[in-house]
Amino acid sequence: MIGCALKPYHTLKSLAIKLISGLSMSSCSIILSANVPHPKRSLMILVTGGAGYIGSHMARSLVQNGFDAVILDNLSHGSKEIANQTGAHLVVGDIRDPRALTSLFSHYPIEAVIHFAAAIEVGESVLDPLKYWDNNLTGTLRLLETMRAFGIRNLIFSSTAAVYAPKKRGLLVEENPLQPDNPYGDTKLSAERLIEAASKGFGLTAITFRYFNAAAMEPSFGLISHAIPRSHLIPAVMDAITGRILELKVFGNDYATPDGTGIRDYIHVMDLVDAHLIGLKRLIKGNLSGVFNLGTGKGHSVLDVIGMAEKVTGKKVPWRIVERRPGDVPMLVAGSRKARETLPWIPVRSSLERILRDTATGWGL
Repeated sequence: MIGCALKPYHTLKSLAIKLISGLSMSSCSIILSANVPHPKRSLMILVTGGAGYIGSHMARSLVQNGFDAVILDNLSHGSKEIANQTGAHLVVGDIRDPRALTSLFSHYPIEAVIHFAAAIEVGESVLDPLKYWDNNLTGTLRLLETMRAFGIRNLIFSSTAAVYAPKKRGLLVEENPLQPDNPYGDTKLSAERLIEAASKGFGLTAITFRYFNAAAMEPSFGLISHAIPRSHLIPAVMDAITGRILELKVFGNDYATPDGTGIRDYIHVMDLVDAHLIGLKRLIKGNLSGVFNLGTGKGHSVLDVIGMAEKVTGKKVPWRIVERRPGDVPMLVAGSRKARETLPWIPVRSSLERILRDTATGWGL
């Protein structure tokens, strides 16, 4: 556990959380010298889940853009190897652990939080919903409690298109009905509502980004490809091409879509990162909050992805049709006009061909 010495940049409010969390004050070296000038420093951003796929790209980009970053990750899916490649500080711990959070916020002068840490598999959430409620909602609650205690008011939350009611056609926009079709979406929507309540209750300023399907990687970062969840379609396609798996399983071909397979809006992870950087800068200045979809507005079926992967790599993808997965919906395509006009933000890397080329590079193809 990190030592609990309070740094000069903390105020007396920080002492309260020590008592709340049960830490022994006698073991702490308290330094309170708020009037002592400090050298100019970069803003410190906490990235929860920063040793995983999107979080590691975010942490690396923060460092490259002049921020200081600290990652909090329990390494259940991420790894130290990935975190060490980002240039950010790494603290191994769980967002559900109040003592770990207290220690972290005491040690680092955090000014904003980008909250990625969550369980994210739709099918697994149907089979093990309690895990998802614990990780995704309890974890967010504990994080918000600690932010309130330390006077941290800036939050960017990683949400999902799974919060929306399934839609047979057309784009999903922020005003569409919120009616998740699986426990994963339920937990993310509940976390959104908790954040909204915190905004009203103690002055939290929050941006919620609802992702569609994050894909690809930034080849120049050198972040290792196993950071990407293998259950996602595009990594699974690459694994089928390289022989890591015998064949790609296509979950259902009887959806009400042109070729019968599910349609998704794929967005390059670096376009997601760009949106977060724009949002973060405006959040810190105090001139942006709200909920925004992040997607391209164009959907691609599973067979579209297979065809483009074969075109980009020059290799065949072995695949077969299997039964649908529980919790999957026919189509998820983003209407992102609000983000484009308000942030403003444009996804410049998210053509399906660019996504497949960058992913193939990460797989050494």
